[in-house]
Amino acid sequence: MAEKSTSTLLQVRAIARGVQTSPRKIALVAALVRGRTVADALVILQHTPKRAAEPVVKVIASAAANATNNHNLDNKTLIIDSLQVSPGPRLKRFRAGAKGMAKPYQKRTSHIYVIVAGSEKVRKSAAATATTTKAVPKKAATKKESK
Repeated sequence: MAEKSTSTLLQVRAIARGVQTSPRKIALVAALVRGRTVADALVILQHTPKRAAEPVVKVIASAAANATNNHNLDNKTLIIDSLQVSPGPRLKRFRAGAKGMAKPYQKRTSHIYVIVAGSEKVRKSAAATATTTKAVPKKAATKKESK
C-alpha cells in the first residue's frame, strides 16, 4: 500500500470573464508571474507599468482570498499553479471613415483563469487549547444598601 502524503497541495480557482482588454495584452502580463508564489506575483504586477496588470492582480488576489477564507489554506504556501488567458466575445463596432463610409473594428475581451495551489493550515488540537484556558471562579457581587 502506498502512504498518503500529508503535504499534498490543494487547488483553488478564480475566474474573471469579459475583461475589456485584448487577450494578447493580458497574456504578456500573465507570462511574467506564471508559476510564482502569490506574494511575489502581486508585488511584480503592482510594479508593472501595464494597464493589463490590474485585472490580473484582481483575479490572483481573489483566488488567494478564496483559498484562505473558504478552503482553509495557508496564505504563505500559495503558488500560482495555472494562469490562462482566453479570448472572450468580441464587440463589433463601426468608426467613421472617409467619404461617409463606416469602418468596422472589434473590441476584444478576455477571460482570465487562475488556479492557486497550497497546503492546509495546521489546526491546533482541542486538548492543547483546553489546558491553556483555565476556569476562573467569579466572585459573588454584593449590593450596598443605601439608607
